[in-house]
Amino acid sequence: MSQYSPIGFRFMPPAVKNILIINVLFFIGTMIADAKFGFDVTDYLGLHYPESTLFQPYQLLSHLFMHANFMHLFSNMFALWMFGAAIENVWGTKRFVLFYLVTGLGAAGLHLLVSWYRIGEMHTGIIAYQNAPSPEAFSKLVIDYFPEFKSAISDFVYQWSQHLGDSQFITETNSFIQTQMEGSINVPTVGASGAVFGILLAFGMLFPNTMIYLYFFFPLKAKYFVMLYGAFELYSGVANQAGDNVAHFAHLGGMLFGFILIKYWQNNKFKNKFQ
Repeated sequence: MSQYSPIGFRFMPPAVKNILIINVLFFIGTMIADAKFGFDVTDYLGLHYPESTLFQPYQLLSHLFMHANFMHLFSNMFALWMFGAAIENVWGTKRFVLFYLVTGLGAAGLHLLVSWYRIGEMHTGIIAYQNAPSPEAFSKLVIDYFPEFKSAISDFVYQWSQHLGDSQFITETNSFIQTQMEGSINVPTVGASGAVFGILLAFGMLFPNTMIYLYFFFPLKAKYFVMLYGAFELYSGVANQAGDNVAHFAHLGGMLFGFILIKYWQNNKFKNKFQ
């Protein structure tokens, strides 16, 4: 692929500019709706797990324009402009928009698939506990699926072990489990990160030897930057640390679908030369 655009370089090409504007308007609208009317737009436009009563198919697209806070918005939009402007200048607006949407939807798809797997595992663990409830079994359930509560339940587990005949402890654990399951199913995913990671992948493939300065001081070629970032996201997603609310597999999904789409375009371009 050529690194020079037939339409010339533009500092803020139209797709990047309009995506930035739409995201900012969504963010401002969300803040106003919450502050003035107590209306949580995220309940309707954030991406929910399909089992949630709040899930709607259009959220697969709408969540790309929602952000949790200003820094979330700023970091995504800055990366979109920093890497996306060069790519749109090379590809043109139509191809860039298609790539952005495909990677965003692909990121959402992989995120939901991983969520389905993890929630299924959680269901299995909960059923196993409920079939044979005990302080030890509850402690294991929390460590396996809700590790952020490990310290908080230590005294509860000890008290239960001293009063094994008290069914109130089982009732309280079932209430806790229900609350955590509802939270897992109903928590929304927001942000353009999946599509932005697709853009980052594309930048690394189109401009592999361009130097990127980490924290403005440490130079690194774009191709290595993308590899390291991808490896970090994979590690973070598999580790699934307690309290980590970042959708790492959505980021990986954006990169994966971006890679597939770019290779598809490259192969078609190669074939067309000989047809």
